[in-house]
Amino acid sequence: MSQKNRKAARARVRYRIRKKIAGTAERPRLAVHFSNMNVYAQLIDDDKGVTLAAASTLDKAVGKKGASVESAAKVGEIVAQRAKDAKIEAVVFDRGGYQFHGKVKALADAAREGGLNF
Repeated sequence: MSQKNRKAARARVRYRIRKKIAGTAERPRLAVHFSNMNVYAQLIDDDKGVTLAAASTLDKAVGKKGASVESAAKVGEIVAQRAKDAKIEAVVFDRGGYQFHGKVKALADAAREGGLNF
């Protein structure tokens, strides 16, 4: 399978997921994204179209850069802490078309341990 086809396949899965879930002010969407170099997580209110809280490996609080399982877990902890600061307890998890395995699972587990319910 070529790179272009993998990107297109992930995009199709992503749109299929997004048809079913949406974030609100009470229960925002926890969206994850992975580039080759970094891990990103955002809490999004889709009704207003705003980001309520965000964390990534670019933040100084994470410590080290890289798109590894360890850094994904650290981003999950930080986004959970920032959600607590914004008085958000429950979220809808948007895996962004990625399989729930490896980095995605590490980020989700760390966010759950940090106090987010999903």
